[in-house]
This record gives sequence, C-alpha cells and structure tokens, in this order.
Amino acid sequence: MLDLIGTTGSGQVVADGRLRLPVVGGATVGKLLTRVLHAHTRLQVRPATRHANATLPWTTALDNELREAWLRPGARGAVRRINDLAERLHRSPSAIRARLSKVGCDPDVPTRELSEAAAEVLRVKPKEARASD
Repeated sequence: MLDLIGTTGSGQVVADGRLRLPVVGGATVGKLLTRVLHAHTRLQVRPATRHANATLPWTTALDNELREAWLRPGARGAVRRINDLAERLHRSPSAIRARLSKVGCDPDVPTRELSEAAAEVLRVKPKEARASD
C-alpha cells in the first residue's frame, strides 16, 4: 500500500489517497505519480501576481507610448526592453511582444520598425503611429 499526500509549498494539502501497487515497477510508478501531483498542484495554485492591465484594451495613447519607447535609441536588448515595458505598462512580456508588431515595430530588434516582409510573415497590418487623443 502506498499512501499519498500532495501539498503546496505552504503545506496546504491538495491531494491525498491510497494505492495498492505491485512491488515490481515501483520506480516507474513513483516517477509517474510525481509528475501527476506536480501538475495537479500547478492547476490548484494561481499566480500570486496578475498584470493589472491584462484585460484592458490597448488605446491609441498606449500604442503610441509603446511604439515610441521601442524605437527610442538605447543599449538594452530586445528581451530586457520587453520586460521593462511589460513592467511599466502592467502587461505581460508576451502581450508586449505581440503588440509591438501591431504598432509597426520589429519585436526582435529594438529601435527598428517592422519591414513589409516581416509584417507579411507575421500576418499583421501595422498601425501607423497616431497622435495621442
């Protein structure tokens, strides 16, 4: 008999049960159970922080701010600049990266606009930068 208890890092029990298993193959079953319990825990535990603006629509002003910040000369690489913008705009890095091409910026190279060929590959029609309302 195998008694199982799955807990979160804080000690909260998220799974428990008892299995009757043959002795042969115990290591394989153990690995499988570990994966299952880890997956179960991830499903039960929601991220502690959520990006405040995650569900809000992008406005013209935000699009312009993102575009200007991306095209502004600077020494930071793409990943670092995306992370900085995500923190500043309270969005996820993946949301920033996805929006960059929509505002006409190359999401792989800071300071560079999206080429027509890249826009076609990404299947986006970049918006022209518009004046803030």
